[in-house]
Amino acid sequence: MDTQFSQEANTSIEPKTWSQRFESALHPAIARFNASINFDIELIEYDITGSIAHAKMLAHTAIISPQDGEQLVAGLEQIRQEYRQGQFKPGLDAEDVHFAVERRLTEIAGDVGKKLHTARSRNDQVGTDTRLYLRDQIQQIRTQVREFQGVLLDLASFHVETLIPGYTHLQRAQPVSLAHHLLAYFEMLQRDFERLGEVYRRVNISPLGCGALAGTTFPIDRHYTAQLLGFEQPYANSLDGVSDRDFAIEFLSAASLIMVHLSRLSEEIILWSSQEFGFVKLKDSCATGSSIMPQKKNPDVPELVRGKTGRVFGHLQGMLVLLKGLPLAYNKDLQEDKEALFDSVKTVKACLEATTILLREGLEFSTTRLADAVAEDFSNATDVADYLAAKGVPFREAYNLVGKVVRTCLEAGKLLKDLSLEEWKALHPAFEADIYPAIAPKQVVAARNSYGGTGFEQVRLALVAARSKLE
Repeated sequence: MDTQFSQEANTSIEPKTWSQRFESALHPAIARFNASINFDIELIEYDITGSIAHAKMLAHTAIISPQDGEQLVAGLEQIRQEYRQGQFKPGLDAEDVHFAVERRLTEIAGDVGKKLHTARSRNDQVGTDTRLYLRDQIQQIRTQVREFQGVLLDLASFHVETLIPGYTHLQRAQPVSLAHHLLAYFEMLQRDFERLGEVYRRVNISPLGCGALAGTTFPIDRHYTAQLLGFEQPYANSLDGVSDRDFAIEFLSAASLIMVHLSRLSEEIILWSSQEFGFVKLKDSCATGSSIMPQKKNPDVPELVRGKTGRVFGHLQGMLVLLKGLPLAYNKDLQEDKEALFDSVKTVKACLEATTILLREGLEFSTTRLADAVAEDFSNATDVADYLAAKGVPFREAYNLVGKVVRTCLEAGKLLKDLSLEEWKALHPAFEADIYPAIAPKQVVAARNSYGGTGFEQVRLALVAARSKLE
């Protein structure tokens, strides 16, 4: 390995670019405290990409010669390859990824390398790098969301006429199609997908060329660099460009909502896999055992997703607090945005991947248990009231009557389906033999055929609509 540019073990503190302003070097402990290279190395390829665009712009506007521009681009591409091959490993002495790249470039290109920072500050440089990184990550997360939606859709397509108890207040309410239940999460994730797209548009604005805070005296072309980097436009105000982190907060907010949806589904899977519910069985590939209780099979994946949700929430709160008191323009506090972003991105991506695997191959629904569950309760009571209302009985009168029926059944240890026709007629003369098919679970679900409802016809239409969104 070329020790000239491999600084893996180098922890010495070299004089910085501003050292002529100061009489002495930073205290080693302060240098360590100040450094961000341990985490912002994540941005290195984005930093190189942004620097290449800046070098091309400097040559395009004749601020530097075409030959110098080509030399800078070649040197930057060499650094990219060195990093990918594990040869470029800047240490603490580099302070941050931007200085590390520039220093290595100067080693490669000599004095020409020192021209790269013309008409640029680390303030607009780091803003550019962070946006390039986040733009890329948003697209990757959107792809994962689409994959997860596809798994939900495949599972729902298989379970259109599988019934599951529907709950309000975690109490049995009305039976629903399992597909309808799963499609609720599809719709949540659709909003997540669209929300990320909206965040992407506000991430996709270039601060490059804003300088430290006030722009630059050089005749730069900010629209040119924005175009090279695929940004929609440059920031219209240089102060805003270097200090804006709204896009990071928006992303963390969108990420938090993704985690909310994953966590809600995780909580249901945890409940469903318990012995008390027994609605799903976890496969060995996505569950673990107990170190002391041999009979246990633990839902580790959904529990971890539920737990990791708090991490992303915390980063959102931290970013809000970070920004709330910052005067314009750039402040060192903003260095704290990166670890929050990096960790949130990694957490969301890992949770999406794990939950997708869990639903695709890590669990199976116990259809027999589900069928028994929807036949063991009074979740068809509303349908008795609807039955009477359809025969001309005012709904509120019917509602009160059915409440008494349920109470009578509970006292007698019966379900509604167990009442004889004579008992029904004693309750109200409008009851006929057709009350039995009307309160059968499948008919109860099929009858809810209003738009967006759980009726099988509506669910099949929803599946077609969902599939078109993915395509």
